[in-house]
Amino acid sequence: MAEGCLRALRYGMVFFNLLFWLGGCGILGVGVWLSITQGNFATLSSSLPSLSAANLLIAVGSIIMVIGCLGCVGAVKENRPLLLSFFILLLMILLLEILFMILFFAYQDEIDLYAQSDLKKGLQLFGTEGNIGLTNAWSIVQTDFRCCGVTNHTDWFHVYNATRVPDSCCLEYSDNCGLENPGTWWTAPCYERVKGWLQENLVALWIFALCTALTQILGLVFSMTIFCHAVKVETFYA
Repeated sequence: MAEGCLRALRYGMVFFNLLFWLGGCGILGVGVWLSITQGNFATLSSSLPSLSAANLLIAVGSIIMVIGCLGCVGAVKENRPLLLSFFILLLMILLLEILFMILFFAYQDEIDLYAQSDLKKGLQLFGTEGNIGLTNAWSIVQTDFRCCGVTNHTDWFHVYNATRVPDSCCLEYSDNCGLENPGTWWTAPCYERVKGWLQENLVALWIFALCTALTQILGLVFSMTIFCHAVKVETFYA
């Protein structure tokens, strides 16, 4: 009976990690695809130019693939080093996620101020050579969220040193519409618009976070159970 349960647990972990690995492949593939079209999905940050959607997806996809591979092979072979490596890596990721969440809520005001300051610095790179990605990213954000600037449309006045905004700030897009009357521009701050969108989708974000945590906890339980069984078997035959 116990042997049958263990076999079912092992197969369950293999299936779980196979899906985990395939998911990592998919995320990595999307990241590589986005890196080819980097201009549309670049970072808005000037201090963290590598923190783009493409690079994040490539990094996350690669990590998931490695962890999934360790867990899958470790479960099939009942290999203790691989199972232990899988357990430690997954535990470290879970603890880091909890730590980041605690720090985020503890320093939310400071993070808000830093993010706004960093985004305003990024505005200075808008339209400059070699920053097509940042330029396109700001254009997409302002068009989709119907906003202008980080905290106000006047943020752009400091960039152009004139009463002007990018054409993506216009209520109705047309060439050089950013030079026209301010009454034809979006005036809502993009930072607050994006923050509001996240708050509106907070339930979905929490559900995703809880499902992710539950999946990681199940992976930890499965791997440690199989690891302990492998230790007992090796001790019994020693």
